[in-house]
Amino acid sequence: MLTQRSRYALRAMLFLAKQPRDGAPTPMTRIAAEANVPRKFLELILADLREAGFLDSTRGKMGGYRLARPNHLISLGEIIRVIEGPLALVPCVSRTAYRPCLDCKDEAACAIRHAMARVRDETARILDGTSLADATAEELAAA
Repeated sequence: MLTQRSRYALRAMLFLAKQPRDGAPTPMTRIAAEANVPRKFLELILADLREAGFLDSTRGKMGGYRLARPNHLISLGEIIRVIEGPLALVPCVSRTAYRPCLDCKDEAACAIRHAMARVRDETARILDGTSLADATAEELAAA
């Protein structure tokens, strides 16, 4: 399951994806209001996303945030990994944070591991194949 923090990050990024990239930066208070995210949480989330290279920020009275890359070049999977870490449900199938399961007798023959590897692969395929542009287009099409 996605944490509330990931849902907040996705909502904020989807809102920013709808803003003109060449327009004025969007103030944090507007992002918080429009994406329905508490401001204190949003500050931390936006800082993580900025450090990961997804956002540019401008300080000052006319400051705010905008996407650092075009919305079709930022995937939902990338955002979730920044906020949550690996997509894998068990550590023994993680590509970035592998750890053997402490209670597993034979990793090579473990049916749970094989199933979870498929889940990880399909989850990554879908999330990495869905950009902010795709998600906002689907949102608009459903409206």
